Amino acid sequence: MKKAAIALIGLFLLILSACGTSEKSTADSSEKETKDTFTYESETGPIEVPSDPQRVVVLASYAGDVLSLGVNIVGVDEWAKSSPVLSDKLKDAETVSEDDVEKILELKPDLIIAADTTKNLDKFKEMAPTVTYTYNKVDYLTQHVEIGKLLNKGDEAQQWVDDFKERAKTTGDEIKAKIGEDATVTVMESYDKGMGVLGDSWGRGTEILYQEMGLAMPDKVKEMTEKEGYTMISSEVLPEYVGDYLVISEYSDQDNSYQDTELFKEIPAVKEGHVLTADANAFLFNDALTLDYQLDFFEEQLLK
Repeated sequence: MKKAAIALIGLFLLILSACGTSEKSTADSSEKETKDTFTYESETGPIEVPSDPQRVVVLASYAGDVLSLGVNIVGVDEWAKSSPVLSDKLKDAETVSEDDVEKILELKPDLIIAADTTKNLDKFKEMAPTVTYTYNKVDYLTQHVEIGKLLNKGDEAQQWVDDFKERAKTTGDEIKAKIGEDATVTVMESYDKGMGVLGDSWGRGTEILYQEMGLAMPDKVKEMTEKEGYTMISSEVLPEYVGDYLVISEYSDQDNSYQDTELFKEIPAVKEGHVLTADANAFLFNDALTLDYQLDFFEEQLLK
């Protein structure tokens, strides 16, 4: 009887021990699950997102922001892929679009970043946490910090912003000392069916020139881009928009024959050699990596 009692007591203790281990395991699992995600306050409300995303799909213009923070991208749109600033870092990422629902599903994303206008958002939300942004709802540096917060790297993003602003101001002061405090700059792109003159927050280096460096845009440009951020014009009226300096964001596969016309050649900025021609694919965005590239470009072109 004694042996039976001892055996029963031992069995009871073993069960208690197992229960305790099971409870501890469940608690540890619950704690791990909690640490693996956090709540991000998005434009559309709180969203539970991964604390350390490993397979991000980007369907908007923020690929460079994600890459600059050291986060892996498995799928990205063709515009980002075509950027010489970003292409090497995206060589292993699949080219996808908002219509490639099945292809994106196969990539097994743990986070999707899109624009508020992206199609098929409901389907993407079924695959993974999907966060959307409205272009220009916040300024471009605040946008980088928001991307940082989403990726659980807000401090790193803010550090880059602080450093960038300091570098851009220093370079801007040097440029204004060289070309004049009141010198005006125009930024434009040409296409087969017209040309666009850009305002102060439309990529193509406009944020750096106008916002950070404090360079001036011609009054006509300011007036015509104030509402939409850009204005479409014909080549015949281009001289009315060109300031002391002209920055051309140029696509090699678009019609650039306007540059061969007498009208263009007679523009004072052109005659003075004050034209800066940049690769449009490298100048398209205003993400962190592209901004660093653009800042180096302006420093090289206007100072050295």
